Amino acid sequence: MREGQHGSLGRRIRPATSGDWSALAALWRRSVEATHPFLAREDLEAMAAAMPRRYLPAMHQLWLLEEDGKAHGFWGGWAQGGVLRVEMLFVAPEAFGRGVGRALLAHACAGRQYVFLDVNEQNLGARAFYARCSFRVYGRSPLDGDGRPYPLLHLRWDAPS
Repeated sequence: MREGQHGSLGRRIRPATSGDWSALAALWRRSVEATHPFLAREDLEAMAAAMPRRYLPAMHQLWLLEEDGKAHGFWGGWAQGGVLRVEMLFVAPEAFGRGVGRALLAHACAGRQYVFLDVNEQNLGARAFYARCSFRVYGRSPLDGDGRPYPLLHLRWDAPS
């Protein structure tokens, strides 16, 4: 999906701004509470507090999918040439199964040669989603990016040749 293109009636993907951060942080929390039951409460709280202050501002690219003016998902990361590193992709629980994640991922991958991302090993739903989207595991880390005991699988997508 290209920038600004509509995937369905009233759906659009646009660059997120700092004015969106509180809505994105709230969406992130709802999504994580629905998909990450393995997180310790204190880790969830620490990540939630850091989302608008640390994680969102660190994204070089931050894209929001809206449908009829309401945020349903977002992705963030950075790119260098034809390579993209997706650091976050989250979908609101009420939008699960409606193509939001696939639309966001298609948007992120458009025009890229390679896309890399990490997924929590315990997040079986996300692992299955990325596998369906042709991402393949190329490595594993026993800790998350902040040194917490949540193993990560490192995934890679190659553009079709």
